[in-house]
Amino acid sequence: MNRKLTCFRRFFTGAIPGILLAILATGAGPGLRAATFTEQLIDTTQAYLESTVDEYLQQNGIQARHEIEVNRLDTRLQLADCDMPLGARLESPLIPVGRVTVRVQCDSAQPWTVFVPARVRLFREVVVALRPLRRNALIQAEDVSLAERDTGLLSQGYLTGLEQVIGNSLTRPIRPDQAIPPAAVRLPLDVRKGDQVVIQASGPGISVRMSGEALSGGARGQQIRVRNLSSGRTLRATVTAPGQVEVNL
Repeated sequence: MNRKLTCFRRFFTGAIPGILLAILATGAGPGLRAATFTEQLIDTTQAYLESTVDEYLQQNGIQARHEIEVNRLDTRLQLADCDMPLGARLESPLIPVGRVTVRVQCDSAQPWTVFVPARVRLFREVVVALRPLRRNALIQAEDVSLAERDTGLLSQGYLTGLEQVIGNSLTRPIRPDQAIPPAAVRLPLDVRKGDQVVIQASGPGISVRMSGEALSGGARGQQIRVRNLSSGRTLRATVTAPGQVEVNL
């Protein structure tokens, strides 16, 4: 999906109960005009989030459309004039998706800090069910499709490729138009308990292959317990292919 990323600011009408707005330090002297000051806070927060979200998407190779809403602030708010450009950084959470809080601060001789709440909606094409799907049902191509969803609302996670679900079975029922979470898809096991496996152990300047026995089953990318048949030692290894696991030294 190669859609142009878009952003917008929406002003909420009416008071917002419990709005997170904390002033850590203020200075004496004439304050900025309230309306101009709140606009400046909102513009600073908006610009910071636009830049931060763009950087987050680029670094993680995510193609998505996003929308940013900065909460309306109390227009009666007054702080000391700031003779320096306002600074901003993400206070919470660790990634700029969903409900976020931005710390906006002035580092002049009369410093102050304000926490501005906002919301970042990140829209991606995810796998959704086209019809009711039963538990243990084998997913066919006609059962699923890609549809745009706000991923911040998908608390159980999501999948972005049809190949991630087609041919696999479900661990739970799925409703029509519901995004299919990863935990609902039962991956085929590449290694089963009791299988003889090849253990690939690698580290800086060393790579060793040895025989082992799987003490638990798993699909590709999952970690399982294996026993080194030479030493008898039990290891945790990652399944890389049918009958093959990898251990990092």
